[in-house]
Amino acid sequence: MSQNRLFLRPGMCVGLLGGSFDPAHSGHVHLTRVALRRFGLDRVIWLVSPGNPLKQRGPAPLELRMQRAQNIMRDPRVIVSDFEADIGTRYTAETVDTLVATYPGVRFVWLMGADNLQQFHRWQRWEDILYSVPLGILARPGWRQSGLHSRTARQYRHARLPGRASQLLADQTAPAWCFVNMPMMPVSSTELRESGAWDKDESS
Repeated sequence: MSQNRLFLRPGMCVGLLGGSFDPAHSGHVHLTRVALRRFGLDRVIWLVSPGNPLKQRGPAPLELRMQRAQNIMRDPRVIVSDFEADIGTRYTAETVDTLVATYPGVRFVWLMGADNLQQFHRWQRWEDILYSVPLGILARPGWRQSGLHSRTARQYRHARLPGRASQLLADQTAPAWCFVNMPMMPVSSTELRESGAWDKDESS
C-alpha cells in the first residue's frame, strides 16, 4: 500500500500498531479495538513490517502476512499497510518521521503492548520516537508490572497521562504516554506459529 492510499486528513487521531504480524490473530484485533475506544482514535494503521530487527528468525513472506491481517481485521477504521516496505525501512523511528512529515496535522499515537514497553529502550532512536508522538500502552498477559517498571516508564514517569484521561492522549505534546488495562487474551503469534495454527485462529 503506497503512501497516498492511507487517506488520512488533518485533525484525525490515528494509532500506529507496528509488528511482524506473523501471524495476525484475535489478540491483535482485540488490542486494536480497545485502543480505538480508550484512546479516542479515528483510525488505526497496522504497520506490517518487512522484519523485526530485534528478532533473529525471519518472518513469513510479507504478502502472506498482509493477506492474513486483512482477512482477520475487518473494521473500516483499521488500515492494514505495508508502509515500511514501501518506504524501505525496518525501523520505527524512520517510519514515524516519514508519517509525521507526510501527513501534517494528523495526530499520531504509537500503540504497543506492555511487553514492548519493557524493551523499548533497545529500539533504534527510541527517545526520538518518544519526542515525536505520544505512546499508548496496553496491558499484556504477564507484562504489566515489568512494563510499568521498565527503563522507559521510570525515566519518563513525569510524562505519564493517567489511564482515566486516556482519550486525551492524542492531544498531548510528546513526550507523553498512557498505560491502560484491558481484558487479557493470552493468544500469541509465537504460539500460533509453533502449533501450525495460522488458519485456525479467527476473529469475530
